[in-house]
Amino acid sequence: MTSLDDLIADSWFPFAGEITVKPLDAKVIPEPERRGVTPERCGACQRSDDTYVWTDEHWRLTGAEDTELPGIVLLETRTHHDSFTDLPADLLTDLGPMIARVESALLGLGNVARVHVNRWGDGGAHFHLWFMPRPLGMLQLRGSMLPMWLDFMPPVDAAEAQVALTQIAAAMAEQDGTAHL
Repeated sequence: MTSLDDLIADSWFPFAGEITVKPLDAKVIPEPERRGVTPERCGACQRSDDTYVWTDEHWRLTGAEDTELPGIVLLETRTHHDSFTDLPADLLTDLGPMIARVESALLGLGNVARVHVNRWGDGGAHFHLWFMPRPLGMLQLRGSMLPMWLDFMPPVDAAEAQVALTQIAAAMAEQDGTAHL
């Protein structure tokens, strides 16, 4: 286990100085319902394709326009699924190549060293994966601290974010699907 002092000493950890670790809260059982548990109450299910960066028959890609890093996108299933455990076999088979395809589109932006792919299952109940491009040379943003750093970085210009999303949409549409930007 990493000590707090070792963690603070690492350059990729976004905090310095005195830090106090909070105690864990008591368990909450039953847990509160997540957003959009059913398709009728799901924001992703209600969105039209033209509000996405790119779509195809099974997948939709949405982009972060108010962002600290241009090119942050979320890959969603078109149909309502909650997790890997309820994805049909055809989507599970397609997921690996689709992840590689989105990563390739983000690397094509240029000045991207690595693409972080994340799945957090505690927010919205519609299946989605986050893709976060780590800028070349920004070594402090390596690894699992990248999302935390985003909370402390200045936002990029909206036009810069839009250019990145347009480029990603075009790269995705080269193979198939529809670019909406």
